[in-house]
Amino acid sequence: MSKVIETQEINKTYKMGSEIIQALKSVSISVDKGEYVAFMGPSGSGKSTLMNIIGCLDSPTSGSYVLAGKDVSDMSENELADIRNKEIGFVFQTFNLLPRASCLDNVALPLVYAGYSKSDREEIAFKTLDSVGLGDRTKHRPNELSGGQRQRVAIARALVNSPSIILADEPTGNLDSKTSYGIMELFHELHAKGNTIIMVTHEVDIAHYAHRVVRLRDGLVESDKVNPNPTRGLVTTTQVGLV
Repeated sequence: MSKVIETQEINKTYKMGSEIIQALKSVSISVDKGEYVAFMGPSGSGKSTLMNIIGCLDSPTSGSYVLAGKDVSDMSENELADIRNKEIGFVFQTFNLLPRASCLDNVALPLVYAGYSKSDREEIAFKTLDSVGLGDRTKHRPNELSGGQRQRVAIARALVNSPSIILADEPTGNLDSKTSYGIMELFHELHAKGNTIIMVTHEVDIAHYAHRVVRLRDGLVESDKVNPNPTRGLVTTTQVGLV
């Protein structure tokens, strides 16, 4: 399989006053096209920093990062913004939807930046909303939807540009358990269709939907394991032990 993500010896340091904080320490990972990977780790482990670099929201202090065959390590802000819009679909814990815009307009927003005509934007956005089960909610605003429906709109927006990867940051963090499992079922279906998914989560049961779990601690990759029995539904005690 072709690699969509490859980092080599990624380091990231921050200066806080006179102190130097090393958030990532020589992290080398790769993700193949079509993989479903979860990043886990405690607060301060580096998983959010790694997510930001993979999502082209930040750049490494040193090391290289190749995304979909392009070295993005030293790209300018404008170049990073362009590759973000083309290659990455983001799903956030807080949905990040425009409150006064309809579902259709929220989903179509990335297509505005990509230069599509209004009619093409609406057609593609409708098809994408319909694919996540919200074809009958196109004119609704976010405050007229449940939490699970809002996250489905956010997932549709992430999918609308057919990105190389879907990057989900705590996608069930603001949802109850029943709704969370429904969203994870949708991710399962997206992965089954060939989408590459990288999910950041601190929840063991949610990570267990992934086919591979990468654990970070103190800026290092602590473990990188294939999950032989990805979950669909509630997690058993035995399955939790695999993570």
